[in-house]
Amino acid sequence: MIYPELLQKLIDFYKRLPGIGEKSAERMALATITLNEEDTNEFADNIILAKKNLHPCKICGHLTENEICNICDNPNRDKNLICVIEDYKSVFSFEKVGNYKGVYHVLNGLISPMDSIGPEDINISSLVKRVESLDHPELILALKSSIEGETTTLYIKKIFEKKNVTISRLSYGLPMGAEIDYLDIITLDKALEDRKRISE
Repeated sequence: MIYPELLQKLIDFYKRLPGIGEKSAERMALATITLNEEDTNEFADNIILAKKNLHPCKICGHLTENEICNICDNPNRDKNLICVIEDYKSVFSFEKVGNYKGVYHVLNGLISPMDSIGPEDINISSLVKRVESLDHPELILALKSSIEGETTTLYIKKIFEKKNVTISRLSYGLPMGAEIDYLDIITLDKALEDRKRISE
């Protein structure tokens, strides 16, 4: 071991974060221990507070400190236009685009029989209840182009095929298997604008 044990533990924790390799984790760990005591305490407190107080919105599943997120609670958002996404990270991506005026529904996963993840394991039942209370809603399926994404899309389409629901999906200009939260703003905005209707 070339690092002191405590520094190695800090590096190992940073390596658990998505996209952080050995070198990046080392730089972040070394930068962390050079913080003054006030900043170190504030950093630690913010991690604890975020973990303790952030939770899913009871309507859409997005992250919030309150019972209902600021998007669902906004009277200017179109409640009949629901963008269905895999996880809350995609909400931040769409909000950065700035042109979307509807609301969201976070599935918190995708159907994947290979991984023993079925419809009952993700946030679909609450989507059904939500849609049933609306007047001719549109669902925009913003799921990645993968086997899991296609399986989930087909399942949702089947659920609503005999109901008064318009279902569209992002245009196929997206790269195969692309994660929504990694797409640039222009690509995402165009995919949303050029969405294709697949059911009504």
